Amino acid sequence: MRWIKRVVWAMLALLVVLGVALGVYVQRSLPQLDGQLRLSVLKGTVEVKRDPSDVTHVLAQSPLDAMRAIGYVHAQERGWQLDFNRRIMRGELSALLGPATLETDKLMRTLGIRQAAQAHWDRLPAGAKAQVEAYVQGINAFYAEGTQALSPEFQILQVNPREAAQAGQYWDVLDSMGWSVMMALDLGGNWGNEFARLSMLQVLDTAALWQALPPYPGEPPAASADLAKLYRDLGVYKAAEKTAAAPRLPNNGSPAERLRGQLAQEVVAWTQEVGNVDGKGSNNWVVAGSRSATGKPWLANDPHLGLSAPAIWYFARLQAPAADGQPALDVIGATLPGLPSVVLGRTATVAWGFTNTGPDVQDLYLEQINPVNPAQYRVPAPEGQTAWADFATREETIRVKGQPDVKHVVRSTRHGPVLSDAQASHSEVLDTTKHVLALRWTALDADNTNVLAGVLSNQAQSVGDLIEAYRHFHSPMQNVVMADVSGRIAYKAAGKVPVRAAGNDIRGVAPSPGWDARYDWTGWLPYEDTPQDNGAKGWIATANQRIHGPDYPHFITQDWAPPWRQQRIEELLAQTEKHDLASMQALHGDQVSLATRFLLPHLLKVRADHPLATSALAQLQGFDGDMRVDSAAPLIYSAWVDEFTRGVIGGRVGQARFEKLYGKRLFRAGVEDILARDDTAWCGQTGCAQPLSEALARALDRLQAVHGKDVAAWRWGDAHPAISIHRPFSNVAPLAKLFEVRVPTGGDPFTVNVGQYHLDKKDAPYANRHAASLRALYDLSDLENSRFIYQTGQSGNVFSDRYRDMSPEWAAVQYRALKMSPSEFRSVLTLVP
Repeated sequence: MRWIKRVVWAMLALLVVLGVALGVYVQRSLPQLDGQLRLSVLKGTVEVKRDPSDVTHVLAQSPLDAMRAIGYVHAQERGWQLDFNRRIMRGELSALLGPATLETDKLMRTLGIRQAAQAHWDRLPAGAKAQVEAYVQGINAFYAEGTQALSPEFQILQVNPREAAQAGQYWDVLDSMGWSVMMALDLGGNWGNEFARLSMLQVLDTAALWQALPPYPGEPPAASADLAKLYRDLGVYKAAEKTAAAPRLPNNGSPAERLRGQLAQEVVAWTQEVGNVDGKGSNNWVVAGSRSATGKPWLANDPHLGLSAPAIWYFARLQAPAADGQPALDVIGATLPGLPSVVLGRTATVAWGFTNTGPDVQDLYLEQINPVNPAQYRVPAPEGQTAWADFATREETIRVKGQPDVKHVVRSTRHGPVLSDAQASHSEVLDTTKHVLALRWTALDADNTNVLAGVLSNQAQSVGDLIEAYRHFHSPMQNVVMADVSGRIAYKAAGKVPVRAAGNDIRGVAPSPGWDARYDWTGWLPYEDTPQDNGAKGWIATANQRIHGPDYPHFITQDWAPPWRQQRIEELLAQTEKHDLASMQALHGDQVSLATRFLLPHLLKVRADHPLATSALAQLQGFDGDMRVDSAAPLIYSAWVDEFTRGVIGGRVGQARFEKLYGKRLFRAGVEDILARDDTAWCGQTGCAQPLSEALARALDRLQAVHGKDVAAWRWGDAHPAISIHRPFSNVAPLAKLFEVRVPTGGDPFTVNVGQYHLDKKDAPYANRHAASLRALYDLSDLENSRFIYQTGQSGNVFSDRYRDMSPEWAAVQYRALKMSPSEFRSVLTLVP
């Protein structure tokens, strides 16, 4: 018994020691928010203050010291976010996660993010370079000099950036320049739509393609070519009709290898979604003083991005007098860890907000391979002749954890990198012994000056200043709404858009023959000719819809977002004569789906024999498209549309092909048109009534299996939680519970308070994964009355009470104050040289 007692006491003592050690580690991993820290890269003292809203105020004696300090703060608060993003951007994930992320690394190396970043850096003016260099110094100083323990992700994955930082080889200027390119990659892609059309045309004729993926309402297809005939005549497809099954991550090997495979899943999914613009949207609007209760404008913004924990944004104020050849700085708003500037926000006298324009700035080119010499591809030549040129090549070495290095040869043509060498889905459709796909993309061009536009916008004091600053914005084009304290409001589409020749009968909506010069870009749309608006009608609103009238003479894209959100914003703006904070908040929170209202009559006419059909249809009585979190009707409706799309579109193009395309796009516009026509070519000889009934039965089967038989107890919020994923721990169930941030939400992909779901996610197909990454309101009668919120919290450390503290407010569409001069500060940290 004595020995048993001794063992028990020893175990208890060990648990106490471990508990104490864990407690000490947790405290050491949290950032120091008060007191004093020495930072050798500084030239003067900097105060870093957190206000009651948890906005970080960086008050420096020079703009460059402000950049050094915000770099330090980003590393202090979001160290793992920086590290992981850096690995993605550099194509170095496999060194951490093993072979499962090889396709991601190959894609990043093929795109040449680092090479593009170098070209952008070389053209950056000296003043902007100095700001980026100072920011980089701050990041590296945190790791090289700081004593804060690294956050849990570093410990679990055994990553230590300190040695590299001390050697000056951790974060560099190309990482910051490259992160701007990565944001363009996330927002500016439509190569996925081009490839989807290529894939679908293997089994559809051209007319059927435009029925499944119709152009914007009221517009003809941008391409006049018979695309199906073109590809058939060129012989671009593999002989087999069936496409290969989706690649599976390895589930064998050692426990460590299996764990790394799990950790890689979300990154692999992200890789497969790159190049798809569907669902990547935002809202912004600005109301003139004539329609405001204060007599001065209101400006609102809610950029829709993939939800992550920590959030993509970090709110800060940067303030410093003019020094070292840099103009004075005083700006507050959303920064992006990895970049030094405030991206969305305000100065003392002007505010701005973005939505994605979604221009077609990516074209895929079919490059024909020389059958005699596969190292060559076909290039333009005089009529009746054929000419060939050598692929440009470079070899990339990719380190793979637990395995030998992988040599990856990047091929490029006169258009750009050969994308099909890095995306497995391309070789499942395309006969890559005859043709490959090369990418032409504006963001990779050497004249990309996004970083300069960010620097200049932070110095703006008026709408006119902003319009000039965004002359330098490049990729991807953004819809910028602006307002200043004088009362001026404006809208400008800022960014580079290619001009295509009059004889281009494909216009970039599908892959074009790369050897035909008429498909090459011929120039750029002048900044003066991009769409703009002075707000004469009393407001300006954008929600990724077509931003110009039918008489606009230039082609920007065919792939506009459906106009439902913008129509609802306009509807609500028109209903109120004088807007105030309450009406702005109500608009941010609006969950009425006009798209749901459009299709709902078809559901209400369905007659199904399913045992739950009567109860389900009873829940739909009185439903007006308000996608409320506590209602069963949105869940029933969404599952029904989902099943109808799977049955009708999937049945026509083939389920295997459909599964590869679905989720990345909803095919909703096609479904709307098919139902409006009662299209027998898609629904069958008897029309759409039978497929609609069968879809409801399948939907009820699925919902019953997950939510039970009591239809009245079903709730949209249970199926539609907002999931802020953690990379990479969301894929390991025990860790996901700790690191993810989840909260029930309403809305759908077409509501102002958006809730975009990815229907290819079998575990939670209706979960809200792409939503308002922040909400902000700016009161131009008193900019200190501005507000903001986002979906997690400022801290990137899961042990911090600031990791998820904004989530309840975000879900409830509440805000925190966004003040340059708060009445108090909760913490004050002094950084000294």
